Amino acid sequence: MTDAELKDLMAQSVQKCHRAVFDHYCNYVYAIVIDILRSCGTREDIEDCVSDIFMKIYKRFDLGIDFSGNLKGYIGTVSRNTAIDTFRRLSVHNRRNFSIDEENMEEFSSEESLMENSEKKEQSRIIFKKIKELGEPDSTIIIQQYYYNRTAKEIAESISMTSAAVQKRSSRAKQKLKLLLAYAGIGKEGLI
Repeated sequence: MTDAELKDLMAQSVQKCHRAVFDHYCNYVYAIVIDILRSCGTREDIEDCVSDIFMKIYKRFDLGIDFSGNLKGYIGTVSRNTAIDTFRRLSVHNRRNFSIDEENMEEFSSEESLMENSEKKEQSRIIFKKIKELGEPDSTIIIQQYYYNRTAKEIAESISMTSAAVQKRSSRAKQKLKLLLAYAGIGKEGLI
């Protein structure tokens, strides 16, 4: 989306402009936010962060500021900075509200439990990295399907594809992902 297209849409209708920007950049923003918040944020935290990002972007549009042809760069910067701020806020909040009682103390003292938790985190990191290696739109389809439990129809609407095409790409992407995970040493119990 160019600055000229953005200005034309803004002249027609502010809502049309906002909707077009959201439709065009939604997956891009989600990918940035998920990458930063996946270790500490809930689905609601991610949704809130994405909403905050688009509100910041819309405020800038409403002021009529020229993006000098680099709208995607601006959106990426706002997304990254907002997600980092959210990550910091969530990390401080989680540390402050964490309490240890005697029951939890046994879990923390168990070396096996710590190792298992560490292995699960590492496995999740590898899986997410391999999903990103699938490329677009496959990585978006898999993320939306497995991390957000969205249907093929919902995904199709968000990425401008047919439901049948999303199902076909999902099936192929899962097969490719299984191979990537097998090469990484993660078996069937890892994901799919």
